[in-house]
Amino acid sequence: MLALASLSGVADAAWARDGTPHADLAVLGGIALDDASQSAARDLVARGREEFLPADPLAFVDDQLDALADAPIRAGMNVRSATVDPVREAAEICAAHDALLEINAHCRQDELRAVGCGETLLRDADRLARYVAAASDTGTTVSVKVRAEVEGVDLPTVASRLADAGADVLHVDAMDSEPVVADVAAAAPDLFLLANNGVRDRATAWEYLAYGADGVSVGRASDDPAVLRRVARTVDDWQRREGDSDGVDPTLDGPEVTR
Repeated sequence: MLALASLSGVADAAWARDGTPHADLAVLGGIALDDASQSAARDLVARGREEFLPADPLAFVDDQLDALADAPIRAGMNVRSATVDPVREAAEICAAHDALLEINAHCRQDELRAVGCGETLLRDADRLARYVAAASDTGTTVSVKVRAEVEGVDLPTVASRLADAGADVLHVDAMDSEPVVADVAAAAPDLFLLANNGVRDRATAWEYLAYGADGVSVGRASDDPAVLRRVARTVDDWQRREGDSDGVDPTLDGPEVTR
């Protein structure tokens, strides 16, 4: 599988449509859902970052997913929240659109960490598991976006905990610790594992796949068709080599993409 990873202030329905010739999944967002995360996002904008700041975040999620209803790609929505109830509400919207809900336990900006989002959520496995359980109860496919190299966080242990809470997908930004993908795959074999960071070509994609990832994602280069073509061909070649004709886990079943 090739996924397009969310990019703050960029990854909307139009961005996802542009990637449909190459990718199987597009994760839109991230979207700040509650007052605390929205305040943090406004602070980020004030210092020059791009962020989605809709007046009604849940309506924005609904509208963006609806805009992809006829697109030949599975959609997902990456969300941030300092509280669990908005995550459940966003998951209900995703379920209605047969979309994936991705909980952001990844961002490391000080503003987001200060209100309990991103890395702060990753450091609190109990709270993160509650988010996952609340989203999973809606019946939608649940992903969690995490990063490696967070001090004090044993990612394989967290992955196992999230699988027990009802997560379907773990989206791992491996940073400079690519072998952690193998450790996570071993610790939580039932999770569909997406690997991210620096995926641009055969060498980078195959490294993650060889470590046990079920798919890879492209973030900053997701608007570059040449990169997407290279990575899509690489993933297809890997799947043929492994004797898997479609390479799509049943939990992520969706429209087939012709490349």
